[in-house]
Amino acid sequence: MNILFTGGSVVTMDPELGDLARGDVLVSGEHIVAVGPDLRDHPQARGAEIVDTTGRIVSPGFVDTHRHAWQAQLRRSIPDVTDLGAYVTSTLARIAPAYRAHDVYVGTRLAALSALDAGITTMLDFSHNSRSAAHSDAAIQALVDTGIRGVHASMAPHFGDWDQQWPQDVQRLHAAHSSGLVTVRLATLATSEIAGPLHAYAPRLAAFARELGIGVSVDAVFGMSSSAAILDWAKDGLLGPHVTLIHATGLTVEAWRAIGDTGTTVSLAPTSDAQIGLETAIPAIDEALAAGVRPGLSIDVEVALASDMFTQMRALHAIQRMRAVNRAYGTDAIPNRITTRDVLDFATLQGARTNGLDSITGSLTPGKQADLLVVNATDVNTMPLNDAVGTLVLGADPRNIETVLVAGVIRKSGGRLVGVDAAQLHEQVVASRDAILATAAS
Repeated sequence: MNILFTGGSVVTMDPELGDLARGDVLVSGEHIVAVGPDLRDHPQARGAEIVDTTGRIVSPGFVDTHRHAWQAQLRRSIPDVTDLGAYVTSTLARIAPAYRAHDVYVGTRLAALSALDAGITTMLDFSHNSRSAAHSDAAIQALVDTGIRGVHASMAPHFGDWDQQWPQDVQRLHAAHSSGLVTVRLATLATSEIAGPLHAYAPRLAAFARELGIGVSVDAVFGMSSSAAILDWAKDGLLGPHVTLIHATGLTVEAWRAIGDTGTTVSLAPTSDAQIGLETAIPAIDEALAAGVRPGLSIDVEVALASDMFTQMRALHAIQRMRAVNRAYGTDAIPNRITTRDVLDFATLQGARTNGLDSITGSLTPGKQADLLVVNATDVNTMPLNDAVGTLVLGADPRNIETVLVAGVIRKSGGRLVGVDAAQLHEQVVASRDAILATAAS
């Protein structure tokens, strides 16, 4: 099916195409065919479904580079968590072992549907509760069933009984999902401090991922121990664009230099770092940019944090600008502040690059797959439209997202998720949550 989105403000996030105050986006099947000021006479526009986007913004879908999706039934169960240790003790040590494969499915499906509803068309699920092959299959099936562009990053559980099938089972998962909307990565931790040496990124796991030809997402990257590990990885040739370091707070200048020199990607979790208090508690955006790294953004843990990308963009934008002005206060220095376009870039194109998918998604570039949003700029909280990027970053929220496409398939229309029975979903989520909590308490 061909669809012509016409008459709206188009934010492409493609540096060569730029933006259009009024323009068209033509989609054919899975792909974006053309972007321009008037595509009504384009050959593939003949017979296309016409979507009038007057008063709307058409933009790329957001990209979440790191979320522990299985936890979604326990959303905001520890909203005032005090530190990383409290999260690990309550969620990973006490709750995670109570999850059945069915519970992983329910939680991951809920997270993915929430992502789509909030305009996130690509989500990396850092699935670190893979207690069995069935648990991993359930997590992936949930991504498939929602229609999101999913990246399943598989890791063994931190605590409790499990089948010891990781990491070898990742080979099976990758073989089954080497094409289509769901892809597979290896998930690890930076060091052995939290869960022991099995989970820590090291030559053995790097070689395993390299043999499969898959990327590696490394969580809990912070502090002096991670800084030392990064230097070791650089020396051993274990870094590069295929590796994503998550959080990256409290790292040394030398570690950042190694990250930048090797082209290693970074996933920042602005609200997680600040709210939970990871190392310095300051998202490492200035450090990343100084090293030549443009990071992706992530949600992290919904047990304590917001679920949408608007919150991440605004938190990072405010924190960085606060730091910049604070550093310059009382001096003649000019604050080096990031812009709304910077954070939108992090939430779209750089997120796709971080997930290894920038040739497929992240911008409205002809030839890429049609992962896009239509955002109403005539709603009370978005009117009048004066600056499209500023509206997306500082004004809009999930209620303004009218349409979401993933690979050309409409997943949200008229402001509602397509084919989702919210009442039935709620029933399943509550039943799963109650069963988990009952098991954990027994």
